[in-house]
Amino acid sequence: MEILLYYLLIGSLAGFFAGLLGIGGGLVFVPALVVLFSAQGFSETVIMPLALGTSLAAIVFTSLSSAAAHHAKRAVNWQALRGMAPGVTVGAFFSAAFAAHVPSAWLKLAFALYAALAATQLLCDLKPLTPRKLPGRAGLMAAGCVVGSLSGMAGAGGAVTCIPLLAWWNVPARSAIGTAAAIGMPISMAGTAGYIFGGWPLESLPAASLGFVYLPALFAMVAASMLSAPVGARVSHALPVPLLQKLLATVLYAIAVRMLLGSA
Repeated sequence: MEILLYYLLIGSLAGFFAGLLGIGGGLVFVPALVVLFSAQGFSETVIMPLALGTSLAAIVFTSLSSAAAHHAKRAVNWQALRGMAPGVTVGAFFSAAFAAHVPSAWLKLAFALYAALAATQLLCDLKPLTPRKLPGRAGLMAAGCVVGSLSGMAGAGGAVTCIPLLAWWNVPARSAIGTAAAIGMPISMAGTAGYIFGGWPLESLPAASLGFVYLPALFAMVAASMLSAPVGARVSHALPVPLLQKLLATVLYAIAVRMLLGSA
């Protein structure tokens, strides 16, 4: 019962930050799941890919709820989303299927670098110096493939790379957040499929797993995050968020350091 309460808390926090900043789903899910899976005595060899796969499966629902809330505020750039969707789908699936067979230490390092990049972006409010217009279909698809590949390896929804990219294409900040939330849907669905495929034949996974997706954690986190993501999205449209960005950045740096120490 105590583990279930922790899963609900994780889902609530991840959903809120996903809606608030277009970021936070996987960056909250993954490190917390690593800790809880270790506490439950799961095999060390499967903990990291299991956390990544379960994170992406949860983001399917978190991003759906968050994107719907942003769409209601007219804050999703559907032209960018349609152009990037094929690329992020392909990139996320193949990187996730590949990551399922990568040593855990390497996955922890990749996640730590991803978290540090997200923290730096939030803390410094990095913006491109020379904004451009949206590229054509080929450019959007290529960019989507890169975003999807990085996200599949990190078990995240893609906002870390997607938001600055959209800003470079002159998409307004709130629209960039909403669009990143929506792009999280094809990324997470394809990435989840990749982790299920990659983990399917393994016998060392815990009971109630579907490939590298641990279903009890998934159901609890989704139930909580679906409720909190719209709250975060509403707050993002009602209040300035610089202080929250700095607080989250501090937490992400701490997570990155912890992951690096764990992979050493």
